[in-house]
Amino acid sequence: MRLATWNVNSIRARVARTVEFCVRENVDVLAMQEIKCKPEQFPYGPFEDAGYHVVAHGLNQWNGVALASREPIEDVETAFPGMPGFLKGHEGPAAPQEARALGATVGGVKVWSLYVPNGRSLDDPHYVYKLDWLGALADYTRSALAAQPDLALALVGDFNIAPTDEDNGDPTLVEGVSTHVSPPERAAFQALLDAGLSDAVRPLVPAGYTYWDYKQLRFPRNQGLRIDFVLGSHAFTDAVTGAAIHRDERKGEIPSDHVPVVVDLDLEGPDDDDMPMIFG
Repeated sequence: MRLATWNVNSIRARVARTVEFCVRENVDVLAMQEIKCKPEQFPYGPFEDAGYHVVAHGLNQWNGVALASREPIEDVETAFPGMPGFLKGHEGPAAPQEARALGATVGGVKVWSLYVPNGRSLDDPHYVYKLDWLGALADYTRSALAAQPDLALALVGDFNIAPTDEDNGDPTLVEGVSTHVSPPERAAFQALLDAGLSDAVRPLVPAGYTYWDYKQLRFPRNQGLRIDFVLGSHAFTDAVTGAAIHRDERKGEIPSDHVPVVVDLDLEGPDDDDMPMIFG
């Protein structure tokens, strides 16, 4: 299985480019973030013509997540247990949820397409929401893996965190001043790893960013961030055979400000036909 994640920054604006990438790179499952549309507005046709099933979750012109898969998409969920909501000026557990999570089982893997809240600024209520959201995600992960230790679980998407200094090439983001690099955000990312997940890409692709702001020539200067991840349980990461960050997708006409991150999986293990024969 080839699994990719991509913050497409409006699927209606970039559907041709997104489908073309999937076909060219032989992607089996694509998790999308920031689709910026409701399900009834999603451009299903080009995906279906290319052989993909699609499920989408969006509530308005902001946020939104989706999954496209060549295999059937089963057990769809639009929120993980305990996921908090947000509405400016509205505090408490009854705040409405945003379209930031979409989970489903595909080919034996529980995949979550996640668009983690931005946080906006360190003194903004959205920052508190971001940390609460990540805390609930870690709780869900811990609980899911305690119940099923051998679950092939993948949390993929735009995490809006550069967890180490090596992941931050943007000189305007400074620890203690900016979101995405603050110690509490980095601790929240580490909590996901402590809950039983591993970065499936970093061991195979130790360098490279996944996001470059459109402004101030960030891409030509390579002043980017690594904020898009594939985090997996041991049953998932043990099956990973390859990974790539497709930097060139930041080039060309109307690119997203993010690029795809891809992993290859061997979920079946060695072919029985390759096993040595034993003669009595």
